[in-house]
Amino acid sequence: MIGRIYKCEICGEESESPVRWLVIHCSSTRLTVFKWSQEEADAPGARHYCGEAHAQVYISRWMESYCS
Repeated sequence: MIGRIYKCEICGEESESPVRWLVIHCSSTRLTVFKWSQEEADAPGARHYCGEAHAQVYISRWMESYCS
């Protein structure tokens, strides 16, 4: 069975086993950050980040767009 390849939303890095990655689920009113889990990563609309720094880039952009 071929594993799924995940891609970081910020830098484009790809991985089949993103152990230290983060997953973000968001809407216009809520943003939730998860430690990497297959269940959260495969949920509809999940966003994938290769580390804390890139997740923070997205969080900052989200806050600015919805809190401005």
